[in-house]
Amino acid sequence: MASATDPSTPPGPSGPPGPPGGPSPAPGTSLRRSLGFRDLVVYGLLFIAPMAPVGVFGTLDAKSHGAVALVYLFATVAMAFTAFSYAQMVRVAPQAGSVFTYARKGLGEGPGLIAGWMAMLDYLLIPAVAYLFSGIAMNALVPEVSRWVWTALAVVVTTLLNLWGVRAAARVGFAVLAMEIAVLLVFLVSAVTVLARGTEHRGWLSPFTGDGSLGGFSMAAVLGAVSVAVLSYLGFDAIASFAEEVTGGSAKVARAVLFCLALTGVLFIAQTYLAALLSPLSAAELAAEPGKQGSAFYTTVEASVGMWLHDLVAVSKAIGAAFAALAGQAAAGRLLFAMARERRLPRALAHTSHGTPRPALLVAATVTLIAAVWAARRDDGLDHLVSVVDIGALVAFTLLHASVVGWFVVKRREGAPNWFKHLVIPVLGAAVTIAVIVEASWTAQLVGAVWLLVGLGVLVAQRGRRGGDQGSRPDAGVSSGG
Repeated sequence: MASATDPSTPPGPSGPPGPPGGPSPAPGTSLRRSLGFRDLVVYGLLFIAPMAPVGVFGTLDAKSHGAVALVYLFATVAMAFTAFSYAQMVRVAPQAGSVFTYARKGLGEGPGLIAGWMAMLDYLLIPAVAYLFSGIAMNALVPEVSRWVWTALAVVVTTLLNLWGVRAAARVGFAVLAMEIAVLLVFLVSAVTVLARGTEHRGWLSPFTGDGSLGGFSMAAVLGAVSVAVLSYLGFDAIASFAEEVTGGSAKVARAVLFCLALTGVLFIAQTYLAALLSPLSAAELAAEPGKQGSAFYTTVEASVGMWLHDLVAVSKAIGAAFAALAGQAAAGRLLFAMARERRLPRALAHTSHGTPRPALLVAATVTLIAAVWAARRDDGLDHLVSVVDIGALVAFTLLHASVVGWFVVKRREGAPNWFKHLVIPVLGAAVTIAVIVEASWTAQLVGAVWLLVGLGVLVAQRGRRGGDQGSRPDAGVSSGG
């Protein structure tokens, strides 16, 4: 276990969470180290969900002209740039707060606040979408109970688990994740068994080359679909939020981020490849009838294997979505905790109880509950939520890549930079995230712009207040940031 006195390793529970030389935290503002590598991977996989492509399979199949497996191959490579940048910065700042902390290190206090502010939009709303997915799935299975009731129940149960503690939540999450992976394996084995009988509807290479129903292979169509597919991976970054609670040092967090992305990439490619071969609907049919895109995966499962697997996948998605929200809520709580500890949010959110940031978790849960129940009570609620949840993460990812360049290349805090690792990869990663932002809906761009303007207003107000405070303090000018 890393020593709390070693400046090259993350501090222990009683050590300072801030940078070396910074002020020690107030009592009751430290997190407890109790997570191992498996726990980190569990949180990452729970947030992403092993069968995340189920809901967007039809959309991607239509947009890519049938080359849906190639879309996920490209998307995995694209998101690998972001994962690599996380791995670089978590070693620099192994603290809670994730991109908020990294941007403060690499770019300064102002960009740090904006990065945390934009990530907050993502971290608070992605769990709301997941809870809503769970409520919709449960309502389909038990229609006598309104979906907003199921949604609220999912929020309450998972919030109680998070308040219990990160270790307990990880244990329950592991059981749920095992169930999700078991269902995925059932689908994979069933699909291979069906295909062995020669019942494929498309050519064996078509998931990588297109099914021909919309003409020949189109790289533009594939890249257009990649801009949607990368959103399936949002959540692996939440692993970095638990950097202060892991035993064994920041290298374990970096490995977990990269491993989680690689594993989900393999799972996504495998399931979409098999589903594409078995799909009774061509890409052209899905493009002509968009109403069939959302249920395309379920239609494929029912037609090729049977209704029993259709129901099994639906139940798995209902439970899995709730626990994806659990991981997201835990990450959101730690982001609020870290920002409050740096006095960017109300100080009350920086307190912990038995090593768990309970005030921050309760605030995150309350915001998520309001958003999720509001959406569950509206017919168009899901559309409204889905259209805006990703813009905050993409802006934060862009600032993450800039942080790598700022820390290693501009500030040269680690000596001579490795130009490939510290410049080429983050620049390519930023190009990917900016391209996805450009491709986002106008609603998402508008909400993102408004949220950014509010964040800039908060930054200006805090700078004015801090300037006044420092003018009257004997220690004015002493920075607590890196």
